[in-house]
Amino acid sequence: MFTGIVTDIGEIVGFTPTAQGQLHRLRIACRYDQTTIADGASIACNGVCLTVVASGVEAGRTWFDVDAAAETLALTTARHWKVGTRLNLERALKIGDELGGHIVAGHADGIATLVSREDLPDMARFELSTTRELARFIATKGSITLDGVSLTVNTVKDVTFSVLIIPHTLTVTMIGGWKAGAEVNIEVDLMARYAARLTEMK
Repeated sequence: MFTGIVTDIGEIVGFTPTAQGQLHRLRIACRYDQTTIADGASIACNGVCLTVVASGVEAGRTWFDVDAAAETLALTTARHWKVGTRLNLERALKIGDELGGHIVAGHADGIATLVSREDLPDMARFELSTTRELARFIATKGSITLDGVSLTVNTVKDVTFSVLIIPHTLTVTMIGGWKAGAEVNIEVDLMARYAARLTEMK
């Protein structure tokens, strides 16, 4: 589990397609202490929970390897990742850690497309659209995860919604580089999903 609070920006420094392109082995450089990264650990990369299969240090910089499988490549922006792509990173939540965002599984539900960006004096406003299937779980003032960042929904209209981003978040995450037309990973709030399921079963 994660909280949607980004703790580092990683960069893909190695990319190896395997299994006829159905699996991508990625090497991601980061600033984490390599001694704290165990094989089998979970790290959220742009909101996608991936399992560490190896780690090490090269030229004084920590790296870890993960595999992006066929379903991940089909449902998320991971299919567009390449050497040089920078990613929001978050380590898995430990018991006792501060829950600064909201409960995030790291299981991206799909993709949202950035419709527009408006830079305001003290923040930036982003309008995004997604599928009708996912839009039904998005509510004004509710929580949503975009590229691994826990955010509060500002407005919702049909399949379009908006978020307001403060300067700190624009600085410490990759959101600052978002432009109209960009695709981002979206994970809807787990509570909204369970509430919808309970309603369906009545």
